[in-house]
Amino acid sequence: MRRFFIMGLTTLLLSSCDDMNHQPRYDSYERSPLFADGKALQAPPAGTLARDDVLNGEALANRPTMSPELLQRGQVEFGIYCTPCHDAAGYGNGTVPARGFPHPPSFHIDRLRSAPSRYFVEVISNGHGVMYAYADRISPQDRWAVAAYIRALQFSQNADPAALPPQDRARIEKARS
Repeated sequence: MRRFFIMGLTTLLLSSCDDMNHQPRYDSYERSPLFADGKALQAPPAGTLARDDVLNGEALANRPTMSPELLQRGQVEFGIYCTPCHDAAGYGNGTVPARGFPHPPSFHIDRLRSAPSRYFVEVISNGHGVMYAYADRISPQDRWAVAAYIRALQFSQNADPAALPPQDRARIEKARS
């Protein structure tokens, strides 16, 4: 009986705490001592992506021209966001699936080799299966860069070594032995 009394008293005391309903807050254009400029309303940090931004929609609609810079940017973004699950070569054997998360599909299966580049951009934007959307993390231009880099990965895994310059073939042969 005493235990029920203590539990009831504890519940009563905890429910009487009403701090959550009376927290200090600021209206948008009110002055605030929290920030150096004295304003409560702050500009979003550089690189913040608005989901409904018209410019982002245009950037998604227009595929950029292929260039070494685009591939390099795609490689950087792929390394940051995709490698943990898809691994560096795109086979779906990253560190996250190695710890029990479902394996993503390999980029080297026929279905994804024949998929248009826009498919990868849409998956990055909206997510697919257990992969969540990266629209708030990766800019539209960088989504196209990642799609271009995925295409380069796909090509690299089935490229004919005879098409390479002799010095690159020698490096490959040296690495194999």
